[in-house]
Amino acid sequence: MTTLTQKSRPAGRSIPARRRGSVLSRQRRAGWWMIAPALLHSLVFITLPTLAAIGLAFTDYSFGGTPHFIGGGNFAELFGDVRFQAALKNTILYVIVVVPVSMAIALLVAIALNQKIRGLGAFRTAYYIPVVTATVAVGTVWLWIFNPGSGLANGVLSLLGLSPVGWLTDPGLALPSLMVVGIWQGLGSKMIIYLAALQGVSPQLVEAANLDGAGRWQVFRNVTWPAIAPAQFFVLITSIVGTFQVFDLVYVTTKGGPGLATNVLVFDVYNNAFQSLRLGYASAETVIMMILIGAFILIGRRLQGANARD
Repeated sequence: MTTLTQKSRPAGRSIPARRRGSVLSRQRRAGWWMIAPALLHSLVFITLPTLAAIGLAFTDYSFGGTPHFIGGGNFAELFGDVRFQAALKNTILYVIVVVPVSMAIALLVAIALNQKIRGLGAFRTAYYIPVVTATVAVGTVWLWIFNPGSGLANGVLSLLGLSPVGWLTDPGLALPSLMVVGIWQGLGSKMIIYLAALQGVSPQLVEAANLDGAGRWQVFRNVTWPAIAPAQFFVLITSIVGTFQVFDLVYVTTKGGPGLATNVLVFDVYNNAFQSLRLGYASAETVIMMILIGAFILIGRRLQGANARD
């Protein structure tokens, strides 16, 4: 009897193990089927175009022509191109200003909207509306606001007794004016993410910190800030990528002018590819932009890690 019992126990345990393995296998297959459309989309619309752009960057390909390998000729020409130099400088300045300023303002707005105030839903909706509004419409509205003759911005200046300003016609003010629009337009999406993260902060930890005598800043620095670190990193990465890709706002408002004051990388890629039809040259510019995005993401990750250690 003892021998039979001992022999039956392993057999009894092996059946659930096989069933668990079968269930896990079916779950894995189901998971792959679920993400298959996203993987296919990424392959067709992201991976393959990226590889094609990298390949074309080393050719002299023009629309309708035959590509010929020229090595690093496009890259050498780019760094001697005044338009590219202006686009590179303007894009980096735009990213350096818009990303941190918009993140800081969005966090402050999210903290304010995380309080129990009257009309909270209306405020959240109002802040999010620019995100879902077409950039063409946004650019048209801001063209009126920045209009040197009858715009709202100069109307406010006149009420203050100040002279009108050429917001989009002055080379020194055009790019900062677009930065203001970029910060305003991207505020809602960042605010929503921060708000969701703030609502996930443990109330018990906040209460414990308050009982220990911590002030508001100490609670935020030692409890809230570490808790929202993943959301902070997500906002940082998406902000860097989105800001580098600014195009439609420039296209609608300034067309890269006055002069080259608001010429940015994506707009310059558009001009080289679809106006001059130099697809190989535009692809080289795209490769440089991808490298820059990767470098900025790496720097942001390092900074995020340093803040987490502090």
